Amino acid sequence: MDQSTSSDIILDINGEKHALSVDHRTTLLDALRERLDLTGTKKGCDQGQCGACTVLLDGQRAVSCLQFAVAAEGRHITTIEGIADGERMHPVQQAFLEFDGYQCGYCTPGQICSAVAMLEEHAAGWPSAVTDDVRAEAAPPPLTAEEIRERMSGNLCRCGAYVQIVEAVAQAATRGKETGMLEGSETEASA
Repeated sequence: MDQSTSSDIILDINGEKHALSVDHRTTLLDALRERLDLTGTKKGCDQGQCGACTVLLDGQRAVSCLQFAVAAEGRHITTIEGIADGERMHPVQQAFLEFDGYQCGYCTPGQICSAVAMLEEHAAGWPSAVTDDVRAEAAPPPLTAEEIRERMSGNLCRCGAYVQIVEAVAQAATRGKETGMLEGSETEASA
């Protein structure tokens, strides 16, 4: 590859290092799917609007279609393939299964990655656009259905499984707190 337009990088994905030589214009999404065969992350709109390609970068949500692979070097990347703890599903994955939070399943990996980060953001006290008290000293707001809908609004589902997704996220917050996988999440959601 032309060294003026490409770089050798090492990506830390799901706790494993991957050495790649990539064109500078290669998105993280394309590196994951086309170069590393991590196809759980889906290509939807390829414009950062649908959330199907959502992954976690250092624990925070990112649409991988807008992230250059070279810019992800040195960061910890978690894809849907790395959400579970070995054979033990993450509470969000388990809740999506139990509450049928998917229909065709195409958006599900992005929805799950987004929900995992969203629950951590909520537990850390980050406000949303519908949070009443946004003062830093305020406790995290109750995780109502309205809060969940707002916090998940960057992920679209063409099948319209939103009611089940809200129920699944609410259940995951409760279960995650009980198991210690999510600290501080208080739910009041009833879709």
